[in-house]
Amino acid sequence: MRTLADLRQGESARLVNLLVAGDEATAVMEAGFIPGTVVTMMHAAPGGGPRIYRLEGAEIAIRVELALALQVEDAA
Repeated sequence: MRTLADLRQGESARLVNLLVAGDEATAVMEAGFIPGTVVTMMHAAPGGGPRIYRLEGAEIAIRVELALALQVEDAA
């Protein structure tokens, strides 16, 4: 299964699963990363820094480690 970290700049995908729990899962969902939401990768900082994703009209930066825990499928 692909993750948000696999998306290239400008590529969109539908979020399908959160591989986080507890407070981290709550924070991710409060930020808008809810299964079923279409997410677009906008920009990746050099050197493995945070990545910026657009969802629901907002742009949100998250760590690569967190992006690896958010599974996606094609946004067809």
